[in-house]
Amino acid sequence: MIAAEAKLKERIKELTCLYEVTSIIVNCDYTEIRVALEAIAASLQKAWQYSKDTCIYIDTENYTITTEKEKVNQVFLESKITVFNKEKGKLKVGYPSSKYNIKDFLEEEQQLLDNVALEIGNLLERKEIKENEVLIKRQVEQSDRLRILGEITAGIAHELNTPLANILGFTELLKDSIPSGSQASKDLEKIINSAIYSREVVKKLMFFACEMPQQKSLVNIIPVTEDAIALLNALLKTNKVKCKFKSGEENVLLKIDKIQLTQVLFNLIINAIYFSPEGSTITIEIIDKPNQVLVQITDEGTGIPEAIEDKIFEPFFTTKPFGEGSGLGLSVVHGIVKSHQGSIIHRPNNPQGTIFTITFPKL
Repeated sequence: MIAAEAKLKERIKELTCLYEVTSIIVNCDYTEIRVALEAIAASLQKAWQYSKDTCIYIDTENYTITTEKEKVNQVFLESKITVFNKEKGKLKVGYPSSKYNIKDFLEEEQQLLDNVALEIGNLLERKEIKENEVLIKRQVEQSDRLRILGEITAGIAHELNTPLANILGFTELLKDSIPSGSQASKDLEKIINSAIYSREVVKKLMFFACEMPQQKSLVNIIPVTEDAIALLNALLKTNKVKCKFKSGEENVLLKIDKIQLTQVLFNLIINAIYFSPEGSTITIEIIDKPNQVLVQITDEGTGIPEAIEDKIFEPFFTTKPFGEGSGLGLSVVHGIVKSHQGSIIHRPNNPQGTIFTITFPKL
């Protein structure tokens, strides 16, 4: 009779534990997963036959929870935590090996452990689903913003092109009617150069506003790189960041889309500027090899945390505050480089910063 009552008490404890665990998960705030796991561990500890000597361990990719107060050798029961059919951690229950052995665990306790591990896996699955819902919503918002931005940019470019063409045309006519070498002629030359520069800026706006068909041709990438740096001089000065360009050759030829190369350089340099502290230097180097060309961009910024290294080329992934980045820059860079049969990698710059290396084959 006593043995039957003891078994009944154990079953009641186990059922109470499952009820508590289910309640914790149902009422869980998905921003407070650690709190939920700590509550699950406390509930599970009470369900064990020798609860005062029981230690609970929840170990997943992102969380490590334990009720252990001091380190002792232990015997364990354990169960896998799976998320979307992939093992993501373990749930373990231990007794001190000085007082207990594996036979002191009940068969029903292993079943309880498996059920709780399953519930923890379900909780982590729901967390991922919730995060994906937020990400998808953000992607839709970003897509709408990019579409609107493209329309606005195209409109601005159209509005600017007409007056710029008039300024350029009438200034050239006026210059032809003035003696060469006079101060007025020199001033008009400055207006012409400024108008040409402004026209090029408008073209760059158009490159970013819409997709343009890839047009590869044999291009000397040295002046293309120099032009990209020149267009970003104002941004460099505003952020008090220096830029150094290095190349051992004056002519480095690649069969490439010039516009897309400019877009790659713009994205990487702007990114480097954003993460660079005042007074630091961004170094851009072109290395010409027999079968390939390397474009290397080195900054002295904050670097890329190991936890996000595999995500930086994903569309819409960004570490910038909301509203400051679309998360498309590096994704676009990756796509352009791949379309040229190239590759892009990154590594830490010691002691601080990041080095992006783009490799283009000489086709």
